Amino acid sequence: MRYDVLDESAWQARAAAHRARVEPWIRPHLERRQRGRTHPVEDFCFTYYSYSPSRLRRWHPGAGSILTGEGARAYLEYAGYRREADGVTADLGRLAERLPTLRFVRELLTAIASRPARLGCFGLHEWAMVYRQPAERVRHVAYPLRLGSAGTDAVVEAHPLRCTHFDAYRFFTSPARPRNATRLTRTDQTAAEQPGCLHANMDLYRWAYKLAPFTPSELVADCFALAREIRAVDMRASPYDLGSLGYAPIRIETAAGRAEYVRAQRDFADRAAALRDRLRAECDRLLGLLDATVQSRQRRSP
Repeated sequence: MRYDVLDESAWQARAAAHRARVEPWIRPHLERRQRGRTHPVEDFCFTYYSYSPSRLRRWHPGAGSILTGEGARAYLEYAGYRREADGVTADLGRLAERLPTLRFVRELLTAIASRPARLGCFGLHEWAMVYRQPAERVRHVAYPLRLGSAGTDAVVEAHPLRCTHFDAYRFFTSPARPRNATRLTRTDQTAAEQPGCLHANMDLYRWAYKLAPFTPSELVADCFALAREIRAVDMRASPYDLGSLGYAPIRIETAAGRAEYVRAQRDFADRAAALRDRLRAECDRLLGLLDATVQSRQRRSP
């Protein structure tokens, strides 16, 4: 197979640009962690998702590229790389070990993209996570509920729950789960997820980094950036009062608030669609590289 050979000055510039982009996201999180503090919005992409700050900071060119120069040797210390005659490259043998994940990600992205966006959930998943829950047991206990416990429960009872994302649904309280339009399970994921869901669109970050270092870091960072924005709206529409952190509420208990939420939801769905297409194209590219590697080996076999 043919590789894209990257001159050291070129790839070092891309690596530096990536680090400069992600550092303003990473540094405040690490400083809060060192002080034993948390932030329900800004920390989410680091605490909910499993990709560490150090891994997000590290730049990768993606499979099919060769890094040249002395600096490329450092990549041999990272999993998923090997030496080539011209330099260092991502090891497609290691990518082949992740073939089930690669195929699953492509299948899920394709299924989501095939469906129309549903925009009628109004972010009630966060409300369902505290429904009939004692105040001392809510997830973000440091922040008060805007409407109090009784008012929060009343909102849940006044509006149908239409969650389509299992990883949100699984955090519903026991009394809230039967109120959802569908009983979701992990096996329902590919059949249930749809492009209007804020959490499905945040999860583009998950699927991008799950395939690292074979996906380029620029794509991973683009998905992270969108996830950060979505999380802010997610929590502004939640039952929590985050005014002390500078977040104005989206009052989804009112008609105006629901309309505001839908506008944001539609914008995120459009932006996520473009990222989803890029990530799906990346999956196709990686599958093509694996096929080309297999064919090359077969041609060399006696």
